[in-house]
This record gives sequence, structure tokens and C-alpha cells, in this order.
Amino acid sequence: MIAKTYTTMLGGRELSIETGRLAKLVSGSVTLRYGDTMLLVTAQARDEKSTLDFLPLTVEFEERHYAVGKIPGSFHRREGRPGERAILSARITDRQIRPLFPKGYRHETQVIITVLSADQQNAPDVLGPIGASAALSVSDIPWNGPTACVRVGQLGGEYVINPTADQLAQSSLDLVVAGTRDAVMMVEAGAQVVSEEALVGAIEFAHREMQGVLDLIETMRAELGREKFNFLADEDLAPDLVPELAAAARAAGLRDALLTTRKKERSANLKALRDRLIEERLPEGEVEGAEEQIVALKAAFGKVEKQELRRLILEEDLRADGRNSKTVRPIWIEARPLPRAHGSAIFTRGETQVLGITTLGTERDELLVDDLTEETQDRFLLHYNFPPYSTGEVKRMGGQSRREVGHGHLAKRAIRAVLPSFEEFPYVIRVVGEVLESNGSSSMATVCAGTLSLMDAGVPLKAPVAGVAMGLVMEEGRYRILTDILGLEDALGDMDFKVCGTAEGVTALQMDIKVGGITPAVMREALAQAREARLHILGKMAEVLPVPRPELSPTAPRILTLKINPELIGKVIGPGGKQIRELEAMGAQITVEEDGTVRVFSADSAAAEAVRARIEGLTKTARVGEEYDGTVVKTTPFGAFVNLFPGQDGMLHISQMSEGRVNAVEDVLNVGDRLRVKIANIDDRGKIDLIRPELEGKIAPREPRPARAGGGDRGPRPPRRD
Repeated sequence: MIAKTYTTMLGGRELSIETGRLAKLVSGSVTLRYGDTMLLVTAQARDEKSTLDFLPLTVEFEERHYAVGKIPGSFHRREGRPGERAILSARITDRQIRPLFPKGYRHETQVIITVLSADQQNAPDVLGPIGASAALSVSDIPWNGPTACVRVGQLGGEYVINPTADQLAQSSLDLVVAGTRDAVMMVEAGAQVVSEEALVGAIEFAHREMQGVLDLIETMRAELGREKFNFLADEDLAPDLVPELAAAARAAGLRDALLTTRKKERSANLKALRDRLIEERLPEGEVEGAEEQIVALKAAFGKVEKQELRRLILEEDLRADGRNSKTVRPIWIEARPLPRAHGSAIFTRGETQVLGITTLGTERDELLVDDLTEETQDRFLLHYNFPPYSTGEVKRMGGQSRREVGHGHLAKRAIRAVLPSFEEFPYVIRVVGEVLESNGSSSMATVCAGTLSLMDAGVPLKAPVAGVAMGLVMEEGRYRILTDILGLEDALGDMDFKVCGTAEGVTALQMDIKVGGITPAVMREALAQAREARLHILGKMAEVLPVPRPELSPTAPRILTLKINPELIGKVIGPGGKQIRELEAMGAQITVEEDGTVRVFSADSAAAEAVRARIEGLTKTARVGEEYDGTVVKTTPFGAFVNLFPGQDGMLHISQMSEGRVNAVEDVLNVGDRLRVKIANIDDRGKIDLIRPELEGKIAPREPRPARAGGGDRGPRPPRRD
């Protein structure tokens, strides 16, 4: 292939795509550059057809630390398994390209995105899908692209294409949109409570702006694209079986089987009906030697089942569990089912059930994010667990799947928008969504359960958040949007559109399309219908917990915050950390910030108060005019030294001890005596002169000690740091 570079402008910056120079043995490869961010994207397919009954497509997003001039921090000093950001980036690309492979294509296909350089301003996650589209377009792999992908931010009410990292930090919207020439195919967003209309406007803006990228890729394909190889599609075994089997299935009760309310009973009824119809069509009921015919009959029955379900939805507005297109399944909620968790709630919608658990921690529990972005700490964690028993299955339990990472991230974006600031609520927060039952949209149930568990823990959320998944059935110009889809409707439908938000607006959304894309008009209708459902769900949540509990959960630890003079931080820490270890031995964790903010964290409120009092004593600063109940710690011929508080003494001169003449200090005071004293003066060296307040005005005040030569009027000197 001839090496050639193509360029276009995107968001005011040049996007260049080069092909024919790197990785030339692969079917399709391109190098992208946007700013100083560079990616190598390759696409390769096996020659042999897979025996699997689905498209074996894998997308890998490889982050290399050399891209930002860093050596990996792992023990072996090399990159390990993909992190969360890399997994999410791979999912964005997968969801964009997967729907456009031809029907029946079963060749194992792999797209690998390698980040070669990252300028930490131009994010590589939205460049990967562009590279995948270009690599597939110039390859010999059958694919019905091209597609393009952009990010949209909102600054000062204006939409911005591909905002830099600095701009995105100030943006009220983080929207990623992928599409073809005529339609939108994939949407993912996090937002600071924006309206549905603003979202549609941003999506339309993104689709217009990506047209130049689509032009560029189409030019590449026309000039350098290889001829697509012929593939053997899945054969439609005995296509004449479908009409005959459809009639027989309807006569045998397919409608009633499909309209069975509960998932397990519905599956059992459909399987029994299928097996009966197959048995009737085998010669004299024989099974041996009829494997191919059984496979054909099962495939035909699957098509009949799909056709009938979609017909019921389109023609009768009737769904598998008996609902119409706009009805949300029955909801029940229980708050605080777990006695020792800081916050917990069960959210059940139909046959989808999630247990949400909130745990509150200290800054020591922050997650260190060390990838190709600037090193940061994450103080809000949300983990989504999807065990096999939630769908009534038996599977090997392993690490977190990519699906779990993606669903957890969506729920996290939805809730993050309503969390209080760390200054308002100085806890690290972890929410876990344990999926106990799953029959459609467990990620949206996690949003609801997680929100309720946070409110149960007493976290002062700005507003409750709920989520709902919308579906779509579209055929020959007809379509129907479905609210709160079942797993069956997700599998046999054309769209999975998850929308999360408050009563005021949207905080997160995710859309995947199985057809060629949808128009803004359909999207507007889906968002409006989702809003109605979201308000209904929020109403059900408010019946149980209308607002966050006014006090923290009794089992939650307390954080006490105090401010000290930054010059005195050393007194809290002590030599080699000795003092802070002694404080923590009293039953608390302590964090000290450079600005003098000290946080005391303990499950024992009495211990936390004791530690705070000790810190206040260690860092207390004397001021002129303050009175103290002090203790005499030393006597001298000219006066007595009185301890005011730990680490701070003052001197009561012999002339200030009594109205009459005092011949010896010991005639009036001795070590260990307690008396009330008042600070009369603090000199420039921090030396404190005391008086007895009851004698003030009755004896002549002592002249302040003279300032040191060249000392100037510097005011009181703070105590020396340890």
C-alpha cells in the first residue's frame, strides 16, 4: 500500500490520518495525530470462519506509559492488564463499529488501538473510534462504514468540539457521539444536570461536525481501500420452514407463551412449545441422525419468536410481560436492610433487583488514578457486580468483566453530578451495586439503589437520581419506543438507550443502536418518554426516602475538621511522626493538609473528640487579653512561670502577685498552685507577661520588656516548631 497522509480540521485543530507506513502486514492500519496525541490502529480478521453463533469481535485499547514519558509503576515496570479508562475507551470503539459488520459475518476480527503519544490535553478515547473506522475502511474486511466519533463540551452556553482536558474540567457536559453519514449510532454522556433539549442540540451539533471526518475516510477508502474479501454467511437453513412454523406456532399458543409475565416461566413455556413443534416434524419422532434438521428448526423457531414479539409491540402495543410501551414495571424499595453498613437499600423493578451499599472512608481510601492522564485521586468509587446467579445461571467466577466496568462507570457518572463537594462532606465514598436479579437494565437499578443507599447513609446529595432503559422496535418506517425494557426486548429489539437524571435534568446517558442509526426526532421522543418514566421512579423513591437522612448513619464513622496555623503542623506531626502516631493510638485516623486543615476520623465519636481536643491544645496560640486557669511550674527570685496550656508558659512577675510588697515568690505561690491569670503582653520573641485579673487597676502595671535591637514591631512570635 502506498504511504499517504490525509488531513482535515476538527474542532479548530488539524486531524491527520496516515496509512501505508507502519504495520504494513496487517489487513488495515492507520496512524492518527491530533495535537501531540498519536495512535496506531490496526484491524485484522481470520481467513477461516468461526464456528461461534455470534460475531467474535474484540477491541483492545493499549495504553503505553512511554506515551507520556513515564515508566510504569508496577513491580515489573511494564504495563499490566488494561485499566478502567482503557476498558471504557475500547468499549466506545466496539459499540461504534460492531453494528456495521454484515449480517452473518462470523470471521474472528480484532481491532487494536495503541497510544503512541499523549499530550494529556487531546484525549485518545475519541480518536480510537476514528482510527478503527479508517483502518476497517481501507482493509479487506467486510464492513459497512465509515463512522466518526467526537466529544462535545459546553462552555459558557456554547458547544465545543473535542474540548481539551483543561476545557473539559470546566464543562457542564461531557458527551461522546458516534455516527454515520445519515444517523447517530452511539451516545455516551455525563452532565451536570442538563435539559433533554440541550442534549439533543449537542448531539445534532456533534453529527454536523463529524461530517468532515467522514469525508476524509471515504476519500481514503476510494483511493487506497482494498477489495473486501468474500465471506461465507450463516446459511439460512431451510428458509421455507419459517412461514410454516410460524403458522403452527401461533396455532399452538405462541402468543400466550410470549405473554407469560415472569421470565423463567416464559422461557420454559417457549422451550416446551419449540420442542413440541420440533418433535412433530421429525420422522416418527426420531432424534438420532436428525441433528441438522433440529438445528434448522431451532433457528426457524427463533426467527418466528422474534417476529411475533416485534409484531405484538408494533401492532398491538403489547409486550412480553403484558405492559404497554410506556409502563414502568412494579417497584418496591427497602431502606437500610443491612444493619452494619453505613448506608444500604434494595431497589426492585419487576424482575431486576439491586442491593446498593454505601461505605464512607477517609482520604487514605482515595483511588490513585495512574494512566495517561495527569495523576489524580478519585474520592468517589462505584463498583457494579453481576454474579451469574442474578440470571439463574452457573458460570465461572473471575475478575471484573468489561461489561461490569462499563455499567459501573455509567452509574458513577449519573450519581457524581449530585454529590456534595469534599469541603462540604469530607469523606471518600464507595458505592457497591450487587445485582441480585437481572431481567433488563440492572445498571439503571444500580443508579436508583446507589442513590438510596447514599441517602440512607446521610450523604447530603443535591438531589435524588434515577435511571431507566429505553428500547426501540423499528421496521419499514414504523417504530415504537419502549420504556423500562426487559432482557428479551434488549436482545430482540433495536436500541438500548439508558437515561439517568434528577427531576430537573439529565446527569448521564448511554445509547447503543443495532440498526443503522436513529434520527434526532426519534431521540427527542425517547428522551421525553424517559423523562416521564424517571419522574415516576423518583416518586416511588421519595415514598421511602424523600431526602437524605439528617444525621449520618449510627454505624458510619465521624470526621471532625479543624483549622490550625500551618506553622504549627510540625507540632501535630512531631519528630519522625512520633506525635501523630501517639494521637492515632487514641483511636482515630488523622490527615493534615498543607493549609492547616486537620481531619480526625473515627468510628468512636468520643475518641475523635479527645483527639481533637489534644490537637487544639498542641496548636493553641496565646493572645493578649485572654485569661487562663494556669498552673505554677517554676519559681524564680523575680517571679513564677505559669503553664497556660500544653507547650505554652507565661511569667507572672513578683511585682504583679499582690497589692502589697512581696519579699519572696514562695510567700505567695509555689510549684503546683493553680491560679487565674491574664496575658498582659507578648514581646517580639514570644515571651508572655502575665497579670492577675483581680488585681488589674489596683497595682501599677509592669513596663513591657523592650524590643530587641532591629527587631521592629513584628507582633507575637509563634512557638518554635518541633
